[in-house]
Amino acid sequence: MAYVITQRCCNDASCVPECPVDCIRPTPEQREFASTEQLYIDPDTCIDCGACVDACPVDAIFSEDDLTASLARFRDINAAYFQRHPLESNFEPLVAPTRAPKELGTLRVAVIGAGPAACYAAEELLRRADVEVELFDRLPTPYGLVRAGVAPDHPGTKSVASLFESAFRREALQYRLNVEVGKHISHAELLGHHHAVIYAVGAATDRRLGVPGEDLPGSHSATEFVAWYNGHPDFADREFDLSGERAVIVGNGNVALDVARVLTVNPDELAKTDIADHALDALRRSNIKEVVVMGRRGPLQAAYTSPEFLALGHLKGVDIIVDHGDLDLDPASQALLDDPDVEPSLQLKYTLAKEYADGPRNPGNKRIVFRYLVSPTAVTGADKVEGIDYVHNELVDENGRTVARASERTGSLDASLVLRSIGYKGEPVADVPFDEANGVIPNDKGRVLADGNPVPGVYVSGWIKRGPRGVIGSNRVDSQETVDQLIEDFIAGKLAAPQGNRAALDALLNERQPDQIGRDGWKAIDAAEKTAGKSGGRPRVKFTKVEDLLKAAKG
Repeated sequence: MAYVITQRCCNDASCVPECPVDCIRPTPEQREFASTEQLYIDPDTCIDCGACVDACPVDAIFSEDDLTASLARFRDINAAYFQRHPLESNFEPLVAPTRAPKELGTLRVAVIGAGPAACYAAEELLRRADVEVELFDRLPTPYGLVRAGVAPDHPGTKSVASLFESAFRREALQYRLNVEVGKHISHAELLGHHHAVIYAVGAATDRRLGVPGEDLPGSHSATEFVAWYNGHPDFADREFDLSGERAVIVGNGNVALDVARVLTVNPDELAKTDIADHALDALRRSNIKEVVVMGRRGPLQAAYTSPEFLALGHLKGVDIIVDHGDLDLDPASQALLDDPDVEPSLQLKYTLAKEYADGPRNPGNKRIVFRYLVSPTAVTGADKVEGIDYVHNELVDENGRTVARASERTGSLDASLVLRSIGYKGEPVADVPFDEANGVIPNDKGRVLADGNPVPGVYVSGWIKRGPRGVIGSNRVDSQETVDQLIEDFIAGKLAAPQGNRAALDALLNERQPDQIGRDGWKAIDAAEKTAGKSGGRPRVKFTKVEDLLKAAKG
């Protein structure tokens, strides 16, 4: 018997060093780690000890004997990875990360943002130094996209928050929630109260389609929709037109798949989750019967991961539709698929698409329809969205890259709702260098750069560091790299001693923002939401207005 890593793998690699026989791949040191869809366990080497199960923060690892029907295929998915990448190991001992010597005194660090990248950075600091960490976020609640981005029907993925809760019990870390950097405290003041500042503010801006009609009522970013159904206070009052029978999502990454599921799954299933009440009510009244997911390239280049694509096939009352014509591959894609060394995940994407194309159709079911090789040319309608025009694409080789080029074939679809999900871009942070072209803060392994030179005491982590790539767990390795640089600079004496201590910071923030929320306030919010959810068998019922969150924080 072996253990198997399944769909909800978050790629944070916590399991890798725990395995006594070194059979989990890829590791963070390997080139494949940066692009892997998930981690895998070699079934021929696994000794069934369960150490990886205890280390997994999202409960993604199961004994092969305990796999449910929806997860059973992951036994073969794990094995296929090692057919392509035979396990090799020299059992070299792990090198312990450098710790800051105690004689240097207490290291004070401000971490801006409270999402996964920020939390992984804070956790790493707590392990590596005698430290005081101040965790800032403009919202009254922590955990960023874990709370407001992960789909409500993926509770296992949200469980990574419990890892942070456990690590943050120490007084060495203080929450500074409902505090906005740039409004309640400046960049210079942060540096005046800390040895270093880590910006982990994510990529908050959606990329636009750049087509006529994009701003019509009924056309939105998928990020708005996701934040709305997750109860983000900034989006709780948004309205989405669910009166028509068809919605179109432009883009086919995992976020697009999340939105398609939420629009089509039985609301009674969502009622068991932490979805916002206002969204649940709206979805119960929804007339949406079909969601079309548009991708500009082919099924091999789709941005979604194969585990998420596979999971769609287990939705009750939902047909997954793929047109056989969309599976006719261009010569380059066909050659890639025919290569005996093709990545198993790529082969699986195409195999799943074929299975969906051949799958049964139930006239009474809702539908998620995948349309490949199409790009929108206009969102149409008089006073609101009534449809979308598109062009068919052809894949061509351009300097070794497979790119989509518009053909002369066009088409259109009626739709009452259009959601764009084509990527994200970071926004500038006041008084910090910014790369407008790439939407990131320029950096070298986490050290912020100005004109190519490190800015003393200023660091970056997460999407604002590397761009919007990777999943929640990808931020763990990323944050370790940033903290490595920070600890190295502290030991080398490159960080100026703070002029103000924690007490001085308290005084400043209490004057500027009397409604700041600390650990006790967040614990009160958390307890109140969980209590509200108990009667309905839900993990929590979220407060979606700032005033309600503040009231709950005060008990």
